[in-house]
Amino acid sequence: MVSVVPVKDKKLLEVKLGELPSWILMWDFSPSGIARTFQRGYYWYYNKYINMKKGSISSITMVLGCYMLFSYCLSYKEIKHEWLHKYH
Repeated sequence: MVSVVPVKDKKLLEVKLGELPSWILMWDFSPSGIARTFQRGYYWYYNKYINMKKGSISSITMVLGCYMLFSYCLSYKEIKHEWLHKYH
């Protein structure tokens, strides 16, 4: 017997290409829905990498690496301008 899972309850890797637009439109785009999504992502990351029996430095390193990449992307325009500036 085949059980049918609604598209809303599927994870991204379980969604077929034809179902992708309807799956995205079922998201909650209200401010509280977006806040819940970020909160769920934070708790997933915290429970997977920070709250462990045998923790390591890699979890903190990933956070710092993401912060560095994000700040580099924000200041890319100014950095690019400095590359083109000639000092002579």
